[in-house]
Amino acid sequence: MNIISRIIQNRLLYPFRRPAPPPPRSAMGFFTDTTLCIGCKACEVACKQWNQLPADGFSWSGKSYDNTMMLSASTWRHVTFVEQFGADIDGNGAAMVPGGYSPSTASGSILETLLAQPKPGRWLMMSDVCKHCAQAPCQVACPTGAIIHNEFADVYIQNDICNGCGYCVAACPFGVITRSDVDGHAHKCTLCYDRQRDGMTPACAKACPTESIIFGPLEELRERARRRVIQLHERGQTGARLYGDQATETYPALHAFFLLLDQPSLYGLPDQPYFPQLHLGGDYLRMAVGIVLTVAAVVVPLLSYGF
Repeated sequence: MNIISRIIQNRLLYPFRRPAPPPPRSAMGFFTDTTLCIGCKACEVACKQWNQLPADGFSWSGKSYDNTMMLSASTWRHVTFVEQFGADIDGNGAAMVPGGYSPSTASGSILETLLAQPKPGRWLMMSDVCKHCAQAPCQVACPTGAIIHNEFADVYIQNDICNGCGYCVAACPFGVITRSDVDGHAHKCTLCYDRQRDGMTPACAKACPTESIIFGPLEELRERARRRVIQLHERGQTGARLYGDQATETYPALHAFFLLLDQPSLYGLPDQPYFPQLHLGGDYLRMAVGIVLTVAAVVVPLLSYGF
C-alpha cells in the first residue's frame, strides 16, 4: 500500500518538480574579427545545415551580395557587406571622380590624372550573430522564464516554454530575436548548445576558413582581441576597435563581441546600445503618480460627503 501511494504521489508531483541544474562551466563565447572575414558565407551555411533551418530564398536584394538581409527566426548567422569604394555621388546624384571634379566640367588633362589615381576603397564584411549579452534584456522581459543563461553563460531560449508573446523581440536592442511564422515561438542562435555539451566547436566557427569567427573561453578571447587591436594599430589601421568586449554605462558586456574597422552603425550595430529597462524609471514614476491621482479622485469626494 505504501508503494502504491508513493507511486501516485510521485506522478502527481512530478510535473511540478524542477530538475537539478547542470553545474556551471567556463563562460564561452565568440570573438568575430571582421578584418579576416572574406564574405564566403560558410558560417551561414553551416549554421543552417547543423540546426536544420530552412532557406530564406535567393531573391536579389540589391545590397551587394547580401540576400538574407538580417538575422531572423530562420537565419541565426548573417554576413553583412559594406562597400566603401567607387565614385562619390554629388548632390544631384551624378558620379564624381576623386578630388571633387565632375567629369562634365574637369579638363581632359586633369580628368585623366585623377582617373589614373583612383580613390582608395575597401569592402567591410562581418558575420553577425546573437550577442549573448551578459545581462540580457530579452531574459528580463520574458514573462514565462523561457530565456535563460545556460551553464556556459550563453543566452538560450527554451522553445517548449516560450508562449510567443514577442516581448523579447521588442527588448533586444540588436534586432536579433524574431518570432517564427511557423510555430509562433521566438528563435535565435543557441551558440550550438548541443555541440558545446559534447565538447565540440559551434558549427559556424568550425566552418570559418579564415578564423574570423573564434570560439572559446571569454577571458582568453578578450585577451586575444586586445592583442589583435594592438597589432592592427601598429600596421597603421588606427580605426580598429573592439565592440562589446567590455560593459559600458548603458549596456553590459557581450559574450559575442567584434573587432570593427569603422563605426558600428555601418555594420548595422547601434553605436551605443542602451539597456531598455533603464528607460523604465520615468514610466514607473508616471504610473505611481497616476495611481495616487486616481485614489485621490475617488477618496476626496467620498470624504467630502461624509463617508
